[in-house]
Amino acid sequence: MKQIALTGIKPTGQPHIGNYLGMIKPALELAEDYQALYFIADYHALTTVKNKKELTDLTYQVAATWLALGLDPARVIFYRQSDIPEVFELSWVLACFTSKGLLNRAHAYKTLVDDNTEAGREEDKNINAGLYTYPVLMAADILLFGAHIVPVGFDQKQHLEITRDVALTFNNNYREVLVVPEVVIRKEVMTITGLDGRKMSKSYNNIIPLFAPSNQVRKQVMRIVTDSKRPEEPKVPDECNVFAIYRHFSDADAIKAKRQQYLDGGLAYGDMKNELYELLEATFSEQRERYNALMDNRAELEKVLQDGAEKARDIAVPILAKVRKAIGVTGAI
Repeated sequence: MKQIALTGIKPTGQPHIGNYLGMIKPALELAEDYQALYFIADYHALTTVKNKKELTDLTYQVAATWLALGLDPARVIFYRQSDIPEVFELSWVLACFTSKGLLNRAHAYKTLVDDNTEAGREEDKNINAGLYTYPVLMAADILLFGAHIVPVGFDQKQHLEITRDVALTFNNNYREVLVVPEVVIRKEVMTITGLDGRKMSKSYNNIIPLFAPSNQVRKQVMRIVTDSKRPEEPKVPDECNVFAIYRHFSDADAIKAKRQQYLDGGLAYGDMKNELYELLEATFSEQRERYNALMDNRAELEKVLQDGAEKARDIAVPILAKVRKAIGVTGAI
């Protein structure tokens, strides 16, 4: 029997190539070797997204994105977090085995506390309890399905460490009930370069969206920051923001040739940007059409998610039953 791989994405904004390279693509590849589960973490988004329509729209955007990029719901389990009530019961149980000190050190919470302190505000100002307990809910997302492997971005590594700590604490108190997961981080795409050389992030406004109209994609590519070297001058490819993105979408021979062209001189940044744009169009144009078709048929998206929820609960219910038995809770689930 295959081991279980689980991953998900928060519906908090327009998907971009950083999301694709950093998480979606490696997560989809795991379906070859694992029983793969994918979920849309809509309740996690509630820590920041408070508008009903926005949350619904963003959730469908994520569903359409994964399906357009090749997720096959007949081969994997694809579901929405909010359709699995067992997640939230397990979250409370795990909260009772989670050290407050662990949550105090969680990066997202600690960063906001530090920002408040530096600004002279009360340290917990505008920080909701959902954000503070976010790692516990994430642990429930993972442990409820007996996941062995969890692919995440580097910024989520600490959350997986918390999940492992909570699982070990629970198991040490009772018995080996919960599977302790392993984190998988693809180091070569751990940080995807954005238009300005920083990590590609919606918060930096430096993204290349996956499914925006082609003219918008071209506009973003042309915004990539480069140095002032003339075309005939030699350049260092590993210091170029355009090349940093290009190398993820071209083949090995083309990358080798392009690297040499940088070093020899004779390459204009404008030409390089045009080549990158054409490469992205060749990679994502068909997927964009599929994405748009899915967004125009939300009934199809809803059916996929509901079917996935049924399959997911087939795994979740027995595991929660084991947890309940271990802690001494009786009654039907």
